[in-house]
Amino acid sequence: MQQEIRFATFNVCNLAPPGAKLYDNLQPLTEQEYEAKAEWTAQQLDQLDADVIGFQEIFSQEALRDVLSRTRKYRDAVHAGFDPDPHAARLTPNVALVSRLPLAAAPEVYANFPEGVPADSGLAESDRFARAPLHAQVVLPNEIVVDVIVVHLKSRRPDYRSGDTTEDPLHLAMASLRSLVWRGTEAVALRVLLSKMMRETRRPCIVLGDFNDTADAVTTTIVLGNGGGMLPGDERRGRMYDANQIQLRQDHLRHVAYTSIHEGHYSTIDHVLVSEEFNPASPRAIGEVLDVSYFNDHLRQERPEVSDHGQVLVRLRLR
Repeated sequence: MQQEIRFATFNVCNLAPPGAKLYDNLQPLTEQEYEAKAEWTAQQLDQLDADVIGFQEIFSQEALRDVLSRTRKYRDAVHAGFDPDPHAARLTPNVALVSRLPLAAAPEVYANFPEGVPADSGLAESDRFARAPLHAQVVLPNEIVVDVIVVHLKSRRPDYRSGDTTEDPLHLAMASLRSLVWRGTEAVALRVLLSKMMRETRRPCIVLGDFNDTADAVTTTIVLGNGGGMLPGDERRGRMYDANQIQLRQDHLRHVAYTSIHEGHYSTIDHVLVSEEFNPASPRAIGEVLDVSYFNDHLRQERPEVSDHGQVLVRLRLR
């Protein structure tokens, strides 16, 4: 009997309670603004109708629980997430996971880079993720456990240092390079984490997240990896695959795959990655990616309560 499972990734864009101060250049949400954002987010979740959803930019897990209570389809779902450290030098949002499928174990968060990742990138906090990935063991209907990782890699926003000015082109270039190095280091740390996990558990793996880069960018391809062995039939072990690239239902004439619009440029920076167990070309496949949908109509509406990211929905068919 074949079964369909749906996974999604959703950057909600600064979900926080009304009145909470997040950034110096961002005004706190009023009660009315929060109500509008919570209602829109709940409606979008019901429209997605995914079994497992990874979230980014969650400043308050309590606010996410409030959103879930407003939905029709997620009031009883499993919610996993951790609030930001209020004592941290820099306030950053966290990720979260909501699942209508059971979990096999308590979720884990990986704040520090795994052993083996160089800590000489020149960053102030070069030994840890800016936004810690969340790991949950999700039990599929066929009783197979899949490792699901929710991630949010460093943004492209320039990382200015004390004394820098936005008017100086060299300062801008160096600040942009720092952000790239930061994101690249996080990509290496995530690749090491995934390799170790898949080598030790031998379980299928799915990564849901905002990568702040396209699927063919160097940082994303680092996360995808190049396999764990060169023996015949072993080339795909340890690799991840962009679900959009291996979906069965390819329709390039109607393809509108983008999750971000910045200064008139359309790009896809939110991705769902799957291990070889969901690539039909692998002899170890237990299913395949049926199709990938992008929920992005709201990006052109420019309403204050909507997210500035589109959502990615992946339908998997278990064999």
